Amino acid sequence: MAYHHQPHFFLLLFVLFSVNAAVLSFQHRPKISAVDLAALSAIKDSLTDIPGSRFFSTWDFTAPDPCSSFTGVTCSFNNRVTILSLGTGLSDSPGLAGSLSPVLSNLTELTQLVLFPGLVTGPIPTQLGQLTSLRVISLTNNRLTGSIPISFSTLPYLHTLDLSSNQLTGSIPTGLTKLPSLKVLILSSNELTGELPRRVSAQLLHLDLKNNKISGPLPRLPLTLRYLSVSMNSMWGPLNGLESLSELVYLDVSMNKFSGAIPTSLFFNPTLSSLFLQRNNLSGGLPSTKMDPTIQSYGEGSIVDLSHNFITGEITPLLAGVETLFLNNNHLIGSVPEEYIKSVYSGTTKTLYLQHNYLSGFPLPQGLALPDTVSLCLSYNCMVPPFGILACPSSAGTQPSRPESQCSVFSHHSPMD
Repeated sequence: MAYHHQPHFFLLLFVLFSVNAAVLSFQHRPKISAVDLAALSAIKDSLTDIPGSRFFSTWDFTAPDPCSSFTGVTCSFNNRVTILSLGTGLSDSPGLAGSLSPVLSNLTELTQLVLFPGLVTGPIPTQLGQLTSLRVISLTNNRLTGSIPISFSTLPYLHTLDLSSNQLTGSIPTGLTKLPSLKVLILSSNELTGELPRRVSAQLLHLDLKNNKISGPLPRLPLTLRYLSVSMNSMWGPLNGLESLSELVYLDVSMNKFSGAIPTSLFFNPTLSSLFLQRNNLSGGLPSTKMDPTIQSYGEGSIVDLSHNFITGEITPLLAGVETLFLNNNHLIGSVPEEYIKSVYSGTTKTLYLQHNYLSGFPLPQGLALPDTVSLCLSYNCMVPPFGILACPSSAGTQPSRPESQCSVFSHHSPMD
């Protein structure tokens, strides 16, 4: 009887052993997609820690749960990689070197790809355009070269694209400016060329293209913009396209070749607190009065820089109350309005640069000393500055006043500078 049941006993032992082995095998299998694990291995092979960085020290491919133990890796509930941050971004970490592997495109559920500052070189893989779930691409402060992949124009959910401070060349793909979900586009400090698309239809909040080699006029821009910088390019034409951007908080179009009058609406925008128009070819005068006296356009922390242009006429009270105001190196004439003097002496205006104009008066209040916190420069105008030139920058020169000949010639409508 015992012999009759012996085969069943051995079968039961075999089944129990097999189940136990399967359980042990499952328990030791990494808690991450095999495809993603292979992709991470290839990514690690293409990058390396710069001496002093220890980012990859936690990337142990024998670990049971890479989703929890790998620095910079975040997974979904089904153990797919959704966020990949390469590098730590800490000030004491020099970052990574190497190149970006096209195998990144195998992380098909990736929503965020971040590369912190380092020395990563080579092109941006065009295959990233296959990752249709991407919402954030941030590859900043490295040495990436080549053009911006046109394939990025097909990413339907892309919210933020930051490729700043690299060595990217070529023009900005037109499709990028049409992406339906894009809110933040930062391409500053590269070597981008060409003109911008005639219209930016993406409902952007933040557009930063400064320090490139972009040419041509300003395009038609979305009314949603709150931050716009195209500083340090070779753009030209009028600024009329800025008139309807009523949500702007920060505007910088400095160091270009823009010309014509400054749109009046920029001076009456209640949200705009930082306005940089310096070093262009802008002309015309300042608006005389506020269209709506109840609107307070400027206040604490505000800065307006209109220097190094061809602005003419008398200074109007419009900008009194701006905390930091640069009107130097223009063709302004007449006496400085009392509103500015009051603002300076009350400490509301902390910096007022008026040097290198053709101003003829600065009415001083009796018995009041200039606050120590104020920087006021009046040198090289058609008057003797009441405070000398001690508060002036070195670029203002050492001459306190203009030669009489320049002032008399200018008064006959022949400006010289």
